[in-house]
Amino acid sequence: MPQTLQPFINGQYAPSKTEHWANAYNPSTGEVAARVPCCTKDEVESAIQAAKAAFPAWAATPVIKRAQVLARVRDLIDAHMDELTRLVAEENGKVWDEAQGDVLKAKEGTELAISAPSLMMGESLMNTSTGYDTVLYREPLGVFAGIAPFNFPAMIPMGWMAPICIACGNTMVLKAASPTPRTALRMAQLYAEAGLPAGVLNVVTCTRNEVDTLLKHPDIKGISFVGSTKVGLHIYSVAAAAGKRVQALCEAKNHALVLEDAPIARTAAGIVNAAFGCAGERCMALPVAVVLESVADELAAAIVEQAKRLRVGPAYEKTSRLGPVYSAAHKEYVLKRIEQGIAEGARLILDGRGCVVPGYENGFYLGPTIFDHVRPGMETGDSEIFGPVLCLKRVANFEEGLALMNQNPFANGSVIFTQSGYYAREFARRTDGGMVGVNVGIPVPVGVFPFAGHKRSFFGDAHCLGKDAYRFYTESKVVTSHWFDEEEGRRKTTSTWDGTI
Repeated sequence: MPQTLQPFINGQYAPSKTEHWANAYNPSTGEVAARVPCCTKDEVESAIQAAKAAFPAWAATPVIKRAQVLARVRDLIDAHMDELTRLVAEENGKVWDEAQGDVLKAKEGTELAISAPSLMMGESLMNTSTGYDTVLYREPLGVFAGIAPFNFPAMIPMGWMAPICIACGNTMVLKAASPTPRTALRMAQLYAEAGLPAGVLNVVTCTRNEVDTLLKHPDIKGISFVGSTKVGLHIYSVAAAAGKRVQALCEAKNHALVLEDAPIARTAAGIVNAAFGCAGERCMALPVAVVLESVADELAAAIVEQAKRLRVGPAYEKTSRLGPVYSAAHKEYVLKRIEQGIAEGARLILDGRGCVVPGYENGFYLGPTIFDHVRPGMETGDSEIFGPVLCLKRVANFEEGLALMNQNPFANGSVIFTQSGYYAREFARRTDGGMVGVNVGIPVPVGVFPFAGHKRSFFGDAHCLGKDAYRFYTESKVVTSHWFDEEEGRRKTTSTWDGTI
């Protein structure tokens, strides 16, 4: 029977009074796994007010004690690793290793939050002028809203958003993605078990109408969002106009440049992993390889050979290497984009449209799909598909390849495969990508560095993770002090003034 979910407000699951419910599916089977409430505006308001009420005491809690709560959360993530991994696999469709990686990245973000006593430190300078000292403190702002996507149910809401926000002394209303809310709701319960006071973290599920309430609400100080560029721009413009700080991490079309000195087999393996891992549903996927013409045929053959060996199957079977996409509607969208690529004249060299998994015929499966001879201007190679589709673009040399990559309006990440130190350095210096890989297909840095997208892949004040996250979730207070000398102070305190004016 499908599970009936409830929002997590003020430290507990609160039965929703909504009349509108959405279905969340198990992508591996196509079955309804949960009924998800479309929370009412009153319920979203109650979550905001719970967060607002909890803020003063939580902000006043010493940062070391806040970090201790996050340390217990980290330990609970470890203790529930298999449970959380299965939840991610069941609601999102990631295969087991990918789902576990999702949870481990949530743990990594939590560990970064545990470092808050060091990373929240300010700055000071004695004698900025004679007898004057200046100190900069970092302080929490209040209530933040997190708006999470479907594709990383653990890492993004519970690794990028909640832990650092909370460690800095803020409170949060998290809008979990309606197709994949169960992991965040379960992890909110673990936060409470770790000793987080009621109201500090609240999780709701709602429609875009209620999200607009978060964007304009006077008690919300900032918005952290991950999703499409269209929605990200809306969130950025509306929330910024309301005086809020915003970080909007948006879509991508990451490219790799393959030079003729790159080892073919290892390069093909890196591209296959980056293009088809998580069924291509990640903003740091590698959906385009720009290949020098001199090695394009050989590399294309190697990629097809390796992609054919990927075992497509249900997410929670540990032998599966490519799971389903997250929904039936998204599968149809990807199929239409494949048809579009064919109509545009790209050459389909591996067709994953007819993929059927025995025993799981109703699952949302697509096999790896590869286009060759994708030319500039083809929508297939220029805009995000967010599925297991790889495009190969052919160029004559390094300069042509780099120019082609930098023409793209998105710039989350970019990659070069080469054995040349000179070209690797030139690429890193001149690429528009915010996260750069040298023989690394998915150049996502560890959490102590920011997730640094550029161009239309990011809008906002500061990136998530790393020191940027601590800047985003705090504001600076600069205190300048001056003390009178002892003799002058004594004269003032022993004054014989009788009050006469």
